[in-house]
Amino acid sequence: MTTGYTGTSLHRTVRRVANRHANLFHVAVAKLEARQMVSELFDPDRWEPIEDLNADFRDITYHRAVDSGTVRIAFDRPEVRNAFRPGTVDELYDALEHAKRQTDVGCVLLTGNGPSPKDGGWAFCSGGDQTIRGEDGYQYEGDEKRASEQGRLHILEVQRLIRHIPKVVVCVVPGWAVGGGHSLHVVCDLTLASEDHAKFLQTDPDVASYDAGFGSAYLAKQIGQKKAREVFFLGKTYDAAEAEEMGMVNEVVPHEELEETALEWGERINSKSPTAMRMLKYAFNMTDDGMIGQQVFAGEATRLGYMTDEAKEGRDAFVEGREPEFDDYPWHY
Repeated sequence: MTTGYTGTSLHRTVRRVANRHANLFHVAVAKLEARQMVSELFDPDRWEPIEDLNADFRDITYHRAVDSGTVRIAFDRPEVRNAFRPGTVDELYDALEHAKRQTDVGCVLLTGNGPSPKDGGWAFCSGGDQTIRGEDGYQYEGDEKRASEQGRLHILEVQRLIRHIPKVVVCVVPGWAVGGGHSLHVVCDLTLASEDHAKFLQTDPDVASYDAGFGSAYLAKQIGQKKAREVFFLGKTYDAAEAEEMGMVNEVVPHEELEETALEWGERINSKSPTAMRMLKYAFNMTDDGMIGQQVFAGEATRLGYMTDEAKEGRDAFVEGREPEFDDYPWHY
């Protein structure tokens, strides 16, 4: 049978195919390594990527701990100090919403990948990317599917989701927390900071912006009115120790121990009663969140009520078309 190949041409063809497969292999390995080593502080052996979402993300990374109900959501624009643009916020919201629906997840770590490939600097988040801020908010860029939409300020939607998600959200600050990034750390339930690189700075008035909600008013609840006004009005930079002393950081640890400590916090949080932790979070929030906070707390209280035999009797009596029998249920005091 004639193959159409001479010995030399067959050898060349085999070599080309082998080289092509080798190149594809190296590309696949490079992509895998890039996905695994998302940050110098990141231990790929402790995390698994959320593949169904990570494949669509370009501005954040999203992982789940291999041995606990903890997820890690990280800004992934270290070259611009992890500043966010509308697409970043969309991805952040989607990841948080996904984490919210995982019934075996109790803790969300919110952090920033790094260091910067430009200068080696570290950042959690430096707020909104001012280079794409328009007259009505932050603009989608031309290659994004919603480029024609109006400007957005939907980082505020992320703040509300962090506030209402039935998980403990820990802000893990490896470097700068600036402007809108500062406000994000304020709204998280807990903040853990790098002793060596974490810096806290509120620059809103410098760029004619202002977070008149959680970023300022809730900050005042944490550190007091005078100190909160100093943060905004004077625009000083505070290191991690100063931030801890004033009450807006819970703990400061050496930089190389930051993510390991965060994982330990996640394990401790996940060891507690999910119901108790959820109700405690909403109880802490309620006095500051007005009627919305009351509604969230009341909704969770209703869920607990539905789990009782008394509630089941009320439901069953209605379905069966009879009067409920509540005589066996006391009026507790």
